[in-house]
Amino acid sequence: MLHCSNPDSPSMLEALKPIFNLNTIRPVVNITTVTNVGISLTVFGILGVNEKAQLLKTYLWQDVTWENEFTKWDPEECGTSRMSVPRTNLWVPDIIINEFMDENTAPKVQYAYLLSNGTVSDSQPIKAVTSCKLDIYLFPFDIQNCTLSFNSYTLKSSAVQLYLTGTPEKMFEYSKSKMATMGEWELIGIAAEKYTTASRSYDEIRFYISLRRHAMLYVANLLLPSCFLITVDLFSFILPPNDADRSSFKMTLILGYTVFLLLMNDLLPVTGNAIPLINVFLSMCLAMMVASLLETIVITNFLCGSSHYSRAPRWIRVLVLKILGRLVCLPPKPRDRNDTVIQNPVTTASSPVTEESKTLEQKGPLSEDKTLQELRSLGRVLQAIRLQVEQHLSKSLSTEEWIQIGLIIDRLLFILYIIFITVSFITIIIIWVVSYNAA
Repeated sequence: MLHCSNPDSPSMLEALKPIFNLNTIRPVVNITTVTNVGISLTVFGILGVNEKAQLLKTYLWQDVTWENEFTKWDPEECGTSRMSVPRTNLWVPDIIINEFMDENTAPKVQYAYLLSNGTVSDSQPIKAVTSCKLDIYLFPFDIQNCTLSFNSYTLKSSAVQLYLTGTPEKMFEYSKSKMATMGEWELIGIAAEKYTTASRSYDEIRFYISLRRHAMLYVANLLLPSCFLITVDLFSFILPPNDADRSSFKMTLILGYTVFLLLMNDLLPVTGNAIPLINVFLSMCLAMMVASLLETIVITNFLCGSSHYSRAPRWIRVLVLKILGRLVCLPPKPRDRNDTVIQNPVTTASSPVTEESKTLEQKGPLSEDKTLQELRSLGRVLQAIRLQVEQHLSKSLSTEEWIQIGLIIDRLLFILYIIFITVSFITIIIIWVVSYNAA
């Protein structure tokens, strides 16, 4: 117990001078006495998150209290129940944060408070750059949980034991009321627990900081434009597939979307641990646009050049015309019997003009007159026309099959486009709702 000659500050400082010389030892009378150190934490600001380096930057206020058995006095005798003294004159527990990855650049508070019952209150600001295992799979609807572990660096639990001076709920409410800056993050929870190592050598208090990213910026700048562009590409299927404007429109759309992704690349997180779901969505959007353009090229080739193709293989006719055709409501059309051409069975017989010319050759001299030459020329022209008609009729069935195959593939990709857009929208909405409910 300290004794003051007068109830004023100079007398109080004079009584504390012998105690200041003991600042290098733990302030207990009996060395076996355990010093209980209370810790409280306030989050004043969330400065940022570095996904690539897996770092969390926060501005904290750490309150540490412990009992100094040498600094007890009577408030009436000394005239005060509370006094501030330089921290260097007191023993201070060496409490550290295990996850620290950089130097604390916050300003140092040079004074601590002494209370008449021997309690020492030491409050320090901390600009913490700590390691945090970030999970960005659900970016930008992700919730991050980071851990801050406080323990004594040198003193074991037989000398120093830690405890919480307040409930985590009160720390969270006070942090929310005093929050100065959050950036794109929102503090949604603080939890804490006391942990003792397996060998019971050190006491440790772990604070769990839960953060939620503000997703509206990314929804407005990334997701909505992608959804609009993919929807425009969907409606381009209304254009005729054999029209050159459809291919040009799709190529322009792909070029614009590629430029958009390059401009918005800085908004996407960079990390090697996991691929964010939004990256998969953007890649799928670009892949669907490219597949749509390739499909348009193939369909245009079928519709414009099918007359030069041979008949489709049997497996393609079965798979596309019969199975996929019925699946997309484009079954094969039955051939009309009235359009069947009945050819002359006597295809190998000679024409009357040829027979007549042969008869005249047998009867007449070797020299032919003008009329006979015209008849022969006319016969050759008619035979050429007949061969052309037969070739065209033989390829009409092949042309119709390839055209039908092209239309079925076009309809199938259109349906897949609708399914992709619907599933994507529903998935984004569900993830967004679940992330907010989880908070």
